[in-house]
Amino acid sequence: MDNLLIKSAKVAFPGTPYHDREVDVLLEKGIIAKIAARIKVDGDKVATFDAKGQCLAPGFFDMNVNFGEPGLETKEDILSGCTAAVAGGFTGVAVQPNTYPAVHSHSEVALIVSRAKALPVDVFPIGTISKKREGGELAELYDMKLAGAIAFSDGNKPVQQAGLMSRALLYSKGFGGLIVSYAEDASVAAGAKMNEGVTSTYLGMRGNPNLAETLMVARDLYLAEYNDATIHFTTISTAESVDLIRKAKAKGVKVTCDVAAHHLVMTDELVAGFDSNYKVSPPLRTPNDRKALLKGLKDGTIDAVVSQHTPHEIEFKNVEYQIAAEGIIALQTVLPFVLEAGLTTDQLIEKLAIGPRRIFGLPVPEFREQAVANFVLFDTELKWRFDQQTNRSKSSNSPLMGSVLKGKVTMVINKHQIVNIQ
Repeated sequence: MDNLLIKSAKVAFPGTPYHDREVDVLLEKGIIAKIAARIKVDGDKVATFDAKGQCLAPGFFDMNVNFGEPGLETKEDILSGCTAAVAGGFTGVAVQPNTYPAVHSHSEVALIVSRAKALPVDVFPIGTISKKREGGELAELYDMKLAGAIAFSDGNKPVQQAGLMSRALLYSKGFGGLIVSYAEDASVAAGAKMNEGVTSTYLGMRGNPNLAETLMVARDLYLAEYNDATIHFTTISTAESVDLIRKAKAKGVKVTCDVAAHHLVMTDELVAGFDSNYKVSPPLRTPNDRKALLKGLKDGTIDAVVSQHTPHEIEFKNVEYQIAAEGIIALQTVLPFVLEAGLTTDQLIEKLAIGPRRIFGLPVPEFREQAVANFVLFDTELKWRFDQQTNRSKSSNSPLMGSVLKGKVTMVINKHQIVNIQ
């Protein structure tokens, strides 16, 4: 049915006159036709959705997701990835270039944009910084920007050459491009499989120290300041990184950053059971780091929360911890994670919907009559089981598989499409 009446939703759209009010919303073909305390309609012509006790907020935006297409569609294609995104409340995603071939030219960017056009999620490709993500030669950044690339990163391959990163920052500055740094010094990380600390010592496993991330954050902050360019750090995980970025912001450096939702609630002690679903990159850190990340979120140092959705086929995860692939599927579990971390509704909307769009220079969805609807309905108290029946990803590599979670998305509306989440 083209028309839908949403009844008794609590609006969570900061900056609008409806914020924190309970209202009815009438949609006609994806357009917000009317907003009022109570709306009466002909029940035969308009479907009704009872949203009592639920929040109506701007559609979430995920700055860091991995879809396998092109080339790795058995992990996740654009259709299945967007289906998982919608189930998690995301109406927009920025997809990493960790594909085969990498998203390093106009062609790959255009392919992703074209494949996603009809889907209820706005999909924005992130192009590579270097050709083939090899870290040697600068990719055609401006050409990819024209094709629809929203930012540039070498994905899960940190840029090791300072000169290359400096040139990328300077070049992208000329056309308003955004460089995204995944901060890790590979020579210090040395291929370690978990965080360096008490737990790694206890398990006898080589650890990846905080220093590996902190050194790269410090380097790239200096490069951004030197070039007077904008930089974004994705999935920071250490207390030292938070401190460096906080100080850089105070100095006026043009820097933003995000954190993966799982780093807000999980720590390295969980690796003691050798469950490869806890193997992520950057690795799960210490309780002290977790506390610093939460503090950074609440004081504004950290601008956004991401899923870092990284699907893998079972043969890449159902193996010994040491050789298992890194990453978890997470699009559907971000809301439960941030609620468990203690974020208020206003805080989670800032970090999941408003902050990410601000960083990318995208408009925040409007909540007013005659605007195209782009919002999510979610219940912070509703419990549900995340299992093979409710999982919408092609992959199932999550430590939460089979768990009962608190906080569920019930409906997503975007691009004139209404999706009920079962």
